[in-house]
Amino acid sequence: MSLPGVAVVILNYNGREHLQNFLPAVLASTYPNLRIIVADNASTDDSLAVVRASFPSVEILEHTSNEGFAGGYNWALKRVEAAYYVLLNSDVSVTPGWIEPIIALMEGDGTIAACQPKLLSYHQPALFEYAGAAGGWIDSFGYPFSRGRIFDVCETDEHQYDATEPVFWASGAAMFVRSEVYHKMGGFDTSFFAHQEEIDLCWRMQLAGYHIYACPQSVVYHVGAGTLPRGGRKVYLNFRNNLVMMAKNLPLRERVWKLPVRFFLDSVSAWKGLLGGDGDFFLAILRAHLSVIKRFFTVSYTRQHPLQALNSLQGVYKGLVIWQYFIKQHDRFREIVRKKIV
Repeated sequence: MSLPGVAVVILNYNGREHLQNFLPAVLASTYPNLRIIVADNASTDDSLAVVRASFPSVEILEHTSNEGFAGGYNWALKRVEAAYYVLLNSDVSVTPGWIEPIIALMEGDGTIAACQPKLLSYHQPALFEYAGAAGGWIDSFGYPFSRGRIFDVCETDEHQYDATEPVFWASGAAMFVRSEVYHKMGGFDTSFFAHQEEIDLCWRMQLAGYHIYACPQSVVYHVGAGTLPRGGRKVYLNFRNNLVMMAKNLPLRERVWKLPVRFFLDSVSAWKGLLGGDGDFFLAILRAHLSVIKRFFTVSYTRQHPLQALNSLQGVYKGLVIWQYFIKQHDRFREIVRKKIV
């Protein structure tokens, strides 16, 4: 029986060094029915020349503009035919046999729309990596965290999260996705540009009746950025996109009170930053709030599927993770989730 086609698609923007360092391991992947594609987001460096010269078997898609992570992948994946896509960051080091366990899992259960491997830190291999660790969760108020990573604290991997199980979101750093479902859902929300678009997509997939999984039998190592710089565009996008995601996907009965609570909690964080001397952080959150308020009056959301209570979905902590982290001083996934696993 022939194995389903898999396309590893690496979105690149000025990533020559990462491609030189990490493409050889991807090319050494043992999965037989495999395409490897670099989708370039209008790079201004010589990364494509390097790929053509050093890795001639790699396919190249060239975009004429940089539409960020969300738009770049939507553009590229319209041009790729495969049963499964693997959205792989250019700064991920893969391990032998990293593809096979996840494809076997997804082939065995047609309701699994997306899946991620275990993400460990490239520079500190004993630690989980910030961008997804052993699978993404979310709390009742939309704060994302992971099995193995709470806010900025990454746990040591002691195989405590090696169970293959459903989660709320799969990391965009190494995201396996069923192509048919990706296109059925309309792909990423391009208005996000970057940050949390994978969480929004996984949320919509769950609303459509699909499941998201983590499969730690597959392991990759991510360089990543670690903690995000306070202030600036990254903070703006994270706060804005998180609130937009909630406005899109929460049912009205939750939206009308959870969004005001989140605005308040975000404002507390912003004022704390300002009083601590971080004016850029304060301004980034203020700009995010103003952008979301503007969208309420200018954007009509088209919802593909009936909305469900957030707590009815998989991978949801039925409490407030910031309370557990900042007040109770719990910084391990198992300390927080315990009996409140959905």
